[in-house]
Amino acid sequence: MVWGHLWRSAAVVAIMLVVDAVPSSAQRLTWLGTLGGDQSLAWGVSADGSVVVGVADNASGQGHAFRWTLSGGMQDLGTLGGDESRASGVSADGSVVVGWASNASGYRRAFRWTLSGGMQDLGTLGGDESYAYGVSADGSVVVGRASNASGPDHDRAFRWTAQTGMQDLGALDGVQSVALGVSADGSVVVGYALNASERWRAFRWTASGGMQDLGTLGGDESYAYGVSADGSVVVGMARNTSGQWRAFRWTVSGGMQDLGTLPGSDWSVASGVSADGSVVVGWASNASGQWRAFRWTVSGGMEDLNNAYDTLLTDGSVLYAAYAVSPDGRYIVGQGFNAAAGRREAFLLEVQTTGVEETFGPRAVLLAQNVPNPFATSTTIRFVLPRWSHVKLTVVDVLGREVATLVDGELRAGEHTVVFSAGDLPSGVYFYRVQAGAVVQLRKMEVVR
Repeated sequence: MVWGHLWRSAAVVAIMLVVDAVPSSAQRLTWLGTLGGDQSLAWGVSADGSVVVGVADNASGQGHAFRWTLSGGMQDLGTLGGDESRASGVSADGSVVVGWASNASGYRRAFRWTLSGGMQDLGTLGGDESYAYGVSADGSVVVGRASNASGPDHDRAFRWTAQTGMQDLGALDGVQSVALGVSADGSVVVGYALNASERWRAFRWTASGGMQDLGTLGGDESYAYGVSADGSVVVGMARNTSGQWRAFRWTVSGGMQDLGTLPGSDWSVASGVSADGSVVVGWASNASGQWRAFRWTVSGGMEDLNNAYDTLLTDGSVLYAAYAVSPDGRYIVGQGFNAAAGRREAFLLEVQTTGVEETFGPRAVLLAQNVPNPFATSTTIRFVLPRWSHVKLTVVDVLGREVATLVDGELRAGEHTVVFSAGDLPSGVYFYRVQAGAVVQLRKMEVVR
């Protein structure tokens, strides 16, 4: 494909095109493959379904963190000098990935990976190891667990930002806690912590209220795994009065609700929730005691995804577990058995949900915040197109004067990345503007010398 770009003064542009990163609107099941090994598992998905993250075996049998796109396939994100890594969360635009990786000393450390900067070690709370599990929508807040100076038996839930570093969120009168999910704006954190009786209990943390015990379903333990965009809905699993594990949905106003199980089974786990809290995904046993991925909705209750989307499954293929769902409920990721390949694989399921387009609007141009920002020499600008469009991407100063034209031509639907070098531009605030058809979006960036 031929398309043009221009640049002015010392501003230099390098452009990478990724085609067809946005799936079509029809139902679709995509098996994501591996990194050359025998299995893979998906733990996170971007808002538009174009980016999936997780872990996959390489040819040496080592599990490595991956970032998958439709056109580019599975990218190995590497390690921090060791031999293993896992990716467990991704920002809404797919540009920031979090997880953990081993370093050269063999310790596992929480990481934050970006398109421009690669894998960053987030440190610990004074101990040797840390693990990142969740990230805010814009990628600026990371949550997980880290060991403190008292040793590995004193792991604590943390909340990390570039400004504050790693913050210990405490526990519920016990000595350990784990943070697994964070709200879209990073203000609400959920996970589980030990109480004074040494029982694990689901918690919801806020800066103003600290760590709140969410209770159980009548038993003695509970775990929280996911939280809605505004932090008002929490999902996970809890024991009932019979000691069985049940998926739950907790709300600020209603407390903890048992989501039930699949017909003939006795346990279930909720692991992901949509932005508005109306769609929950997870896994449950069936009547034969086998794992099956489920989706729960307020109106329809719990359904086996293998039954709901059986036409997408070839003979012998199974969806074992669903681990995450996109904010609009349209995309579900997890692990299943791909009969064609004869192995366990990560999957991306695009569902056909009545009213999704009307409720959330048609797919729009997604212009991500440049990274890094502020920057001294170069920065990366990423945008996603829902359809083939004539695109003009420019940089202007605060007076609206054009500094550079980065793209001016026809681009296909999908993910596009532009690396902008500021050259000899003076320090200050600038804006980058994308126009695709009739849609115009603008974001601010800052050059700091």
